[in-house]
Amino acid sequence: MSITKKTTFLICFILPVIAIMAEYLGGHFHLVVPVTVFILLPMLDFGIGKDSSNPVESEFLKLQNDIYFRVITFVWAFLQLSFVIWAIYEIASKPKSILEFILFAFSVGLVTGGIGITVGHELGHKASKLEQFLSKMIYMTVCYMHFFIEHNFGHHVYVSTPTDSASSKKGQSFYSFYFQSVFGGMKSAWKIETRRLSKLGLPNLHFRNEMIWYLLITLGFIGFLFVGGSYIRGAFAWDVIVFFLLQSIIAFSLLELTNYIEHYGLKRKEIAPGKYEKVLPIHSWNQNYLVSNAFLFQLQRHSDHHANASRRYQVLRHFDEAPQLPYGYELMILVALVPSLWFRMIDPILENWEKKREILIP
Repeated sequence: MSITKKTTFLICFILPVIAIMAEYLGGHFHLVVPVTVFILLPMLDFGIGKDSSNPVESEFLKLQNDIYFRVITFVWAFLQLSFVIWAIYEIASKPKSILEFILFAFSVGLVTGGIGITVGHELGHKASKLEQFLSKMIYMTVCYMHFFIEHNFGHHVYVSTPTDSASSKKGQSFYSFYFQSVFGGMKSAWKIETRRLSKLGLPNLHFRNEMIWYLLITLGFIGFLFVGGSYIRGAFAWDVIVFFLLQSIIAFSLLELTNYIEHYGLKRKEIAPGKYEKVLPIHSWNQNYLVSNAFLFQLQRHSDHHANASRRYQVLRHFDEAPQLPYGYELMILVALVPSLWFRMIDPILENWEKKREILIP
């Protein structure tokens, strides 16, 4: 991988810097963050174009083990924690209008969800206890710690099957999918943890139940922010809790929008009652715009991620046979918010791809 491409992964650090600058400038300057994400990044995508190149096989292991790429994710994990605490300090120490409060929460949520959860997702798939810890720490900052269990042991097992609450169906709107995925994901995580404990001969209401710990840890973090915010203000700072929950909802809603577009309408073939073909690159939508891929740690090369979940982001490959999204995630997220537009744009692409699949993979 060239030095230029390696440095593109540092682009993620621009967004929290912009969010901090916007907060100190105040007012409508908070709009600079969504403008950057939903207008500037797509413009850069169109201007710079796509990169469908794959890692050279002879350099794969060296690239996979390059500590540089791991350090970026480690730095982000601690940056996110610090960023959320800074945002709470700003809320507790400076008066804000309702509009400023909402715009600031939206800006923070774009950072913690748009990039933060992406990094948490990357770290959460690794065997290292340190990386798993950092993944959970990131999820804690957006009230979504159960995602560590559900995503790894639920979604990756049942993706593109009727069992998976995080796989959207053809003709299903994002709004229908949202509640299916949010509440279905929590229910799935609880079931997965219950099964794990059952194999150990333990009841689900046990101190080793990680779902219970995740709830207590998140509540403890909220309590810490509330006490800290109240100390700074010299009075009870209930708006600190409201702000934290609002930015969390924005953050995990971005995650669910991403979930929606990643597997929309794709199905694994049932080879026996309740059994499905192995997860293949064709069971995820792909996109190769260079800028948005660097910004999102190549999350848009989702096909290879699902086929090889432990593979690090820098070595994820492009597959021609996978269905291709017409635009990067930033624009596709906006399209998904308008169901009629989404169906008109994506359903024909999906149907054409399904016909090709039947020819190529009977």
